[in-house]
Order: sequence, then C-alpha cells, then structure tokens
Amino acid sequence: MSFRFIRDHAGQWPVRLMCRVLEVSPSGYYAWRNRPESARAVANRALLEQVRRLHADHRGRYGSPRMHAALCAEGGTASRGRVARLMRRHGIRALAGRRFKPCTTDSRHYLPIAPNLLKQEFVASAPNRVWLADITYIPTGEGWLYLAAVLDLATRKIVGWAMRDHMRTELPLAALMMAAQRQRPAEGLIRHSDRGSQYAAEAYARQLTAMKATPSMSRTACCYDNAPMESFFHTLKVELAHQRQWPTREEARRDLFAYIEGYYNRRRIHSALGYRTPEQAERQMA
Repeated sequence: MSFRFIRDHAGQWPVRLMCRVLEVSPSGYYAWRNRPESARAVANRALLEQVRRLHADHRGRYGSPRMHAALCAEGGTASRGRVARLMRRHGIRALAGRRFKPCTTDSRHYLPIAPNLLKQEFVASAPNRVWLADITYIPTGEGWLYLAAVLDLATRKIVGWAMRDHMRTELPLAALMMAAQRQRPAEGLIRHSDRGSQYAAEAYARQLTAMKATPSMSRTACCYDNAPMESFFHTLKVELAHQRQWPTREEARRDLFAYIEGYYNRRRIHSALGYRTPEQAERQMA
C-alpha cells in the first residue's frame, strides 16, 4: 500500500521524502516499481479501464452494485467486492443525493377520494396492471417547470409524462393520456396517486372511467404509500436536476425528455428488476 501510494503521488512530492514519512526504504520502493506486473495487477488495470469507461458513459450515475451488473452484462467475471474495492481505491463513486424530503401534497379539497388499494404492497404480476402517478417541480431561470409522470409498477418504466409551467389538472391528465395511447391497457388497471386535487378532478376521473381503470389514492400526507414513484423523482433529481442549472424551461424540457426516454427507460438498470432496464423487463414480461 505504501509503495502504491508513492507511485501514484510521485509527481506531487519527492520519492525520498515520501519514503521517509512512510518509513520504507527507497531501494525497496524502486525494486517494487521495477518488478514485472503480476497477472492480478494486469487484470485490475484492464478492469479499471472498463469501470472508468462505464462510469463516464453513465455520467457518474452508477455505484458499485450497478457497475458490477453492467460489467457482468458485458461478459465480465470480477466479483462485486472486487469492483467495489477498485472503485473505492480510485475514488470512483456514484452521484450523491440530497436529504430526502417527504411530499407535501395539498389534499384540502372536497372532491371525491378513492380508497387505497395498494396499501404499500408494491407488486404487479405483469405490465399495465398497476400504474403510479405523481407531479414534481424542476427549477429553471424562468420559474418552475412541472413534470407529471406515470410509472408502471411491474417494469418501473415511465409510460407517460407531461411538462407544463403550471400544475392544473390538464398536466397529469396529459401524462395519463400519453400512457393510455402508448400502452393500451386492458380493463382492470389500477391507477394509484396521492390525494391532490388534480387527481380527484372530474376531468381526470372521466378519463379513468373511459379507460375502465380503477383509481386508488394514498393516505393523507403519506408519501410512502407511493414510494416507487417518489423513488423515481428522487433518482431523476440526483442524476439530472441537481447536476444542471437551466436558464429556460425549454432547455429543461429537452434534458428531461432525453433522460426519461433515452436513458431511464432504455439504458438505466434497476436493482428491483434484477438489474434489467425497464424496456428489457417489459419485453421479457410481455
């Protein structure tokens, strides 16, 4: 470990000074440095190159569990512990999230409220059986951009989304209609959301009726009743929104579209799906 530290920092401090501080001999260091690389060292160097490539390809979004799964998908055989040690040694880590804040939906209205059919049992046997819906807001230089999304519980795929400069009923209704047109769910779909007035509105209820879907709603001020949806928004903010400062809503729209359709649904692997992407899970379940 001492010799490796000296080698890695030889451009910053004199070798003899580091040897003296670390209480090792310069001759021992030079003998170690000039020794032919072991097969293990050669393999670690090749593995490190793969890790750095994937880390850059996913823009720093993968920690060691997803990195190990991605390497295995490419035919790699290194253990998860070995990948984690290599990443830790070279300071390669996933983007860090901010502290989670529970949702603050205002459900103070007199519109009809649906019962909670899920009760935090986040399991679906096939696609288009249970959809989760929610709204979040993204800061831009022009003000908030509101994003409504619909997530399929079985595949974790974002099957519908919409973005506006307001959060009236038309916003989540547009996301629901996109999901319906794309997926064409059969009768019996459960659509779960919070108790926000947008989801209890008459226009939204009419669309659910037209789809022969059953509404379900969380308990008052309990974001954990919609945890997978909250998890998606948290991931989106950690991996994208917290890494950007958008001067305009249009620039934010473009990046959000690219993240959802080009990356999250198609390329980002999920531990809940056995380290498959949502589209891979959807194809295999179908």
